Amino acid sequence: MALLTTVRLGAPRLDPDRLAGTASAAQAMARLPDGQPLHRHRVKRGFDVVGALGLIVLFGPLMLAVAWLVAKDGGPAVFGHRRVGADGRSFTCLKFRSMVVNANEVLDRLLAENPEARAEWEAARKLRNDPRITGVGRFLRRSSLDELPQLFNVLRGEMSLVGPRPIVDDEVAFYHACFPFYTQCRPGLTGLWQVSGRSDVDYVRRVQLDTAYVVGWNFWTDIVIMLRTVRVMVKGSGAY
Repeated sequence: MALLTTVRLGAPRLDPDRLAGTASAAQAMARLPDGQPLHRHRVKRGFDVVGALGLIVLFGPLMLAVAWLVAKDGGPAVFGHRRVGADGRSFTCLKFRSMVVNANEVLDRLLAENPEARAEWEAARKLRNDPRITGVGRFLRRSSLDELPQLFNVLRGEMSLVGPRPIVDDEVAFYHACFPFYTQCRPGLTGLWQVSGRSDVDYVRRVQLDTAYVVGWNFWTDIVIMLRTVRVMVKGSGAY
């Protein structure tokens, strides 16, 4: 199946295995708009800076209130996690903490004792019934408010308002031959995955959506995704 030349929300599936041997970094760049990586596109970067500044001003009071609620259990309000960014460089992705302070220990114990949870984690890197998530955190995740601190990642040039979902090193293998496409764009605060079902979408489809977005990017696609993100946040569908 040929790669999409334009991004269409709800686009046909892409098969990552069919791209094997054709998705070198040079070939990936040749398919991108203007023949350059999206993280070097000035219009996209300008939109990111102006948009992030505006959203920080708009949501500033809400962010302070959320930080206070999260920190009430004695843990930090903001959590930083290493993610893979543009050109494969790692960065610290910020979120409001939605999990208990000893989340790693809770996860290790669950995966060791529950084969079904382990299989779910290995397939999607997510758990539908995650015992690590706090009461406040569950609301933050459902509304996507936990991701508001990433606006500062956008200002620092580590993320974009719209792009692929930021991944950890262990997830690179899931992208197979499509990984070079991922590295040509800053990870996004929102993206095609977030407006296409989020956690209800399997990982193969997520890779397809990320690849289709990068290959077929245009400025108006970012506008449409941003508008659809608002509806997804209100509905809270696919978030856990």
